[in-house]
Amino acid sequence: MAAKSNGQVLAGPTNPMVTPLLTDLYQFTMAYAYWKAGKHNERAVFDLYFRKNPFGGEYTVFAGLEECIKFIANFKLAEDEIDFVRQSLSSSCEEGFFDYLRGVDCADVQVYAIQEGSVVFPKVPLVRVEGPIAVVQLLETPFLNLINYASLVSTNAARHRFVAGESKMLLEFGLRRAQGPDGGIAASRYCYMGGFHATSNVAAGKIFGIPLRGTHSHAFVSSFMSPDEIIDKTLHSSDKSSTCEDFVSLVQTWLSKIQWSKSLNGTFGETNQSELAAFTSYALAFPDNFLALVDTYDVMRSGIPNFCAVALALNDLGYKAAGIRLDSGDLAYLSSEARKIFNIIEKEFGVPGFGKTLTTASNDLNEETLDALNKQGHEVDAFGIGTHVVTCYAQAALGCVFKLVEINNQPRIKLSEDVTKVSIPCKKRSYRLFGKEGYPLVDIMTGENEPPPKVGERILCRHPFNESKRAYVVPQRVEELMKCFWHGPGGVREDLPPLKDIRERCISQLKKMRPDHMRRLNPTPYKVSVSAKLYDFIHFLWLNEAPRKQRLKVPIGGVLQA
Repeated sequence: MAAKSNGQVLAGPTNPMVTPLLTDLYQFTMAYAYWKAGKHNERAVFDLYFRKNPFGGEYTVFAGLEECIKFIANFKLAEDEIDFVRQSLSSSCEEGFFDYLRGVDCADVQVYAIQEGSVVFPKVPLVRVEGPIAVVQLLETPFLNLINYASLVSTNAARHRFVAGESKMLLEFGLRRAQGPDGGIAASRYCYMGGFHATSNVAAGKIFGIPLRGTHSHAFVSSFMSPDEIIDKTLHSSDKSSTCEDFVSLVQTWLSKIQWSKSLNGTFGETNQSELAAFTSYALAFPDNFLALVDTYDVMRSGIPNFCAVALALNDLGYKAAGIRLDSGDLAYLSSEARKIFNIIEKEFGVPGFGKTLTTASNDLNEETLDALNKQGHEVDAFGIGTHVVTCYAQAALGCVFKLVEINNQPRIKLSEDVTKVSIPCKKRSYRLFGKEGYPLVDIMTGENEPPPKVGERILCRHPFNESKRAYVVPQRVEELMKCFWHGPGGVREDLPPLKDIRERCISQLKKMRPDHMRRLNPTPYKVSVSAKLYDFIHFLWLNEAPRKQRLKVPIGGVLQA
């Protein structure tokens, strides 16, 4: 049954497999050990963050928060799930623990997070979870699972969006190559959030309201043998005022005009008639949305003239063809040549707007190919991208972690010989400081009770672990990053915005980033810092928690003494 909070009905996660059992076994073993030790209700604070931006870039897009909130709003172990946990743990576990699990929910849990769709950076907590330690521990793996891939694919989509350029339409075509049904559904959702315009995934369109795009494949084109296969040749005009009794003949008439065009100077000879039959049949089925895949046989010798013949026949009846799709070959050259043909036809036959007929390109596209196309010069209006965006081919995982930073109001730190893995202790507040030009300058973390940075007042920003890296900043605007998204079923919290609003936030935030942070190659690192007070406390706690080496004295007699 769906939970309610803030007047919103919070249904469970999109994937019904996201239950309290979607976790690692050690979360339940730790929960039992906490319970056995009487620690299970101790108040703990965990930070969820990542250590390095993906894809060699300097920014990440945060995604997956809504699914986390829906998960905890409906968190409850069913009796059969408790029975399975009992079977999976040691037979020495006491029955009282399973009685405890029957009453576990997230009523006493608080979740603070950066808004979904925000641009985020390493070390800054994306989510802070507070609550009884045993309960919060059970949330770790599901939260990481719901955020890691979502943020990775949203970032991947945003990067493709940036390279393609704002004027180009991006279509997500990755369902058939995604990692299973859940990967396909999630990819469509988070690609849209990251700036794509539409998806081919019908299920994602239904679930999330994402616009759908798609026409036909090579199989449809090659399934036709000749125009003689077309039985019903009639087509009503767009305004229904007239009827063309033989649309096939009208198409053939236009093909002949194109072949004999003086401006085209004999560019086109005989075309593939089975392809022409396929295009004509598809136009009869979808006259108001005719988009043809033109590379089944030969783009320039057959696909383009056949498309133009059908498009011009449709134009006679008041329809406007949607465009062409290129799925192979030299996309820069073919799109440019196609544009030249469209412009010639517009001028010679007096068809307004024909020169602007849309060209969509697909064929295993990625950031590198988009960048190469831009450098070569092309006339592609929309890109259909699949494998490389949904599988995150360039990087397998984001690497978010979930670390204990405080228990019973006592800050905790995780140490490591690898300084990048040292955690930043205590409950913190995070702020983004903006400069005069409106760009973000630095993110800064402070202790929970420190006064916030103020506009126009100088503040010392320090690297968390490198003593020499520090700078004074005078912010022109200060934005606190974390807001409360869960405070128990009846607590006051931020509403979960619709996907469209999250997408708009993502696009808006990316536009506000400095260009050198966004560039694909050698981007400038964005600064993440801590306050001077928090810096001192980190290093105090570090020294306090690090094991002390025992000094040994060797006397003249050679006997070791402590």
